[in-house]
Amino acid sequence: MEIVHFGHSCVLLSTDSARLLFDPGVLSSDFESVRELDAILITHQHFDHLDVQRLPALVAANPNAALVVDEDTVPELEKAGLTPTAVARPGDTLTFAGAAISVVGGRHATIHPDFAMPTNAGYVVDHGAFYHPGDALFVPEQRIDVLGLPMSAPWLKTSEAIEFARAVGPRVAVPIHEALLTEVGFQVQQNWVTRMAPDAEFRVLPRGESVTL
Repeated sequence: MEIVHFGHSCVLLSTDSARLLFDPGVLSSDFESVRELDAILITHQHFDHLDVQRLPALVAANPNAALVVDEDTVPELEKAGLTPTAVARPGDTLTFAGAAISVVGGRHATIHPDFAMPTNAGYVVDHGAFYHPGDALFVPEQRIDVLGLPMSAPWLKTSEAIEFARAVGPRVAVPIHEALLTEVGFQVQQNWVTRMAPDAEFRVLPRGESVTL
């Protein structure tokens, strides 16, 4: 399995059979150049996970790619003139080019009780080979090999990131959702996570470079 991190929550995953791109958002770079995709998967509607300005060109350049979104994101796609191939709901199992996708979770993590949060689809690939949680800390029932671990967000405390890593128990944790951090802030978060959740290998992915895990 190969992974390319385009920054923040945008990740390109290449399995033995499929090329899957997750969350091409405003804070991510260079994902427009990706070709031969089998699916584009959006966890939720927020701008850092869905760039409605750049997404149409990406879809046009990958005509065979399925476009998968959570329920609340459908109206946002319609504004951009796009129609999803599938609407992901918790409990769904989808298959693209031989890759099995299990949809988990259901709701974005709370930022403040007075602010309603949208739906959020977490995606478990190939029965646990990779898990992209989006903006939620849902612990799936599958054993996870590689976890996309959120590092910083308005909805996230350091202790919650640590407990999430512990609960999921992956072999490898790759940091995502890190664009809000300065270099120093990222190092602080990394130090806390690696010290308090040492059972997982913490693997920082160089932006735009393919890494085999």
